[in-house]
Amino acid sequence: MSHLNTLKQKIYSLEDMMSTSKLWKKEGEKIVFTNGCFDLVHSAHITVLAKTADLGDKLIVGLNSDESIKKIKGKNRPIIKEGSRAFLLAGLSFVDAVVLFSEETPYNLISQLLPDILAKGGDYQESEIAGSNIVRENGGEVIIIPFIDGFSSTNIIEQIKNS
Repeated sequence: MSHLNTLKQKIYSLEDMMSTSKLWKKEGEKIVFTNGCFDLVHSAHITVLAKTADLGDKLIVGLNSDESIKKIKGKNRPIIKEGSRAFLLAGLSFVDAVVLFSEETPYNLISQLLPDILAKGGDYQESEIAGSNIVRENGGEVIIIPFIDGFSSTNIIEQIKNS
């Protein structure tokens, strides 16, 4: 199979992701879930995603759709369209699956997938992480990966606009 096809196969619909994650669990794989907009992917994103992948066997990335990002960040975002962002994330060797969601948070996605570990990068409190309660209620863990200072897609966009 070509590398291009391999990348495309890592981008899932919710229905396909649900059946695949059930299969992974049946095979004894520890499933880790994280999410984000990943509008302009930078080294802090890559670092946090790599550390997140190290927490288990399979990493699923919930990706905010274009519609979702507009609700959160305003009408001028995203800069990069969802198909391109999904493709870029799928290109990371340690990302096993990318699934888009259109809500402002991935709560519904998390409640469907019930990952073993829910990880979020940043300076969040567990109570602020969408889906943390449902993961804990189902025997999973919630882990916060420390925020890496000096990187922000929003700040990068502002620097570009101001230069």
